[in-house]
Amino acid sequence: MDAVSELLAEVRARGAVFRQTIMRPPWALRMASGAPLTLATMLRGRAWIVPDQHEPMPIGVGDIAVIRGDAPYTVADDPATTPSLMVTSADYCAGAEGVEHASGPARTCGTPAEGAAVLVSGAFERRGELSERLLQALPAVLVVSAEGSPYPSVEMVAEEVARERPGQQLVLDRLLDLMLVSALRSWFDNPDADAPAWCRALDDPVVGIALRLLHDTPARPWTVADLAAKVGVSRAALARRFKALVGEPPMAYLADWRITLAADLLGETEDTVGAIARKVGYANAFALSVAFKRLRGTRPSDHRSPELTQWRAG
Repeated sequence: MDAVSELLAEVRARGAVFRQTIMRPPWALRMASGAPLTLATMLRGRAWIVPDQHEPMPIGVGDIAVIRGDAPYTVADDPATTPSLMVTSADYCAGAEGVEHASGPARTCGTPAEGAAVLVSGAFERRGELSERLLQALPAVLVVSAEGSPYPSVEMVAEEVARERPGQQLVLDRLLDLMLVSALRSWFDNPDADAPAWCRALDDPVVGIALRLLHDTPARPWTVADLAAKVGVSRAALARRFKALVGEPPMAYLADWRITLAADLLGETEDTVGAIARKVGYANAFALSVAFKRLRGTRPSDHRSPELTQWRAG
């Protein structure tokens, strides 16, 4: 399995939210929708993605910006423009300077005007649709140029967003998936991109096999010697090569992988902490809790999604 497939194996948009926003300069939107992952592209004009803790990044027509929800950011015509609207999940199209109330086509905010910029954005609403491994791998803001992401086209997305047709939600969900796959493909194809070391190591004939073994059977009581025997190299050779390519020893990587899987299961299933512990390679809930606290700084129960916590309480 290639690196993109590894990251997206469990990703499936359900109820994706798309909007087309028409804005007259000067304009700036403070994004606080709470979506775990948002994709944005320009149909007309240019914009800047301005994260709080990172440098502003420009996006043009057809470029795809992938923004993690844990990184507060502003979208603006210029990095210096002060936001005139806080965009939340409840008032995406609320009126503000430069942005008008929704009118005309479905899912469209603003009225077409000469010189107006048109931003098309789509969001995964629920964190459970996204694996922890993907969210950890992505930078706070990833921008892929239009040349590297020809499909789906921005015109196709904009046309679907602005229409009401049978089965449209399913189409929008798949468009969001395609946009994300397209962006990640371009990211991995760029040798200068800052993709995670483990993703690049999947192509290595030795370390790639070791990574897939750990990914596929995390509950197995792995040792470096056992892993090396499966790969067909010496223990020292595997340990040295693995650390050089991935950046950490095999067992440290395995511990993080197990906790990542546990975090996904805590957010997506009603399984007890003990059951999840056994699925990912820990003897019991206490052992998982100790490892979870060491690597994530919280207890497994704190990571349980609010919906599942409420369901179990009821």
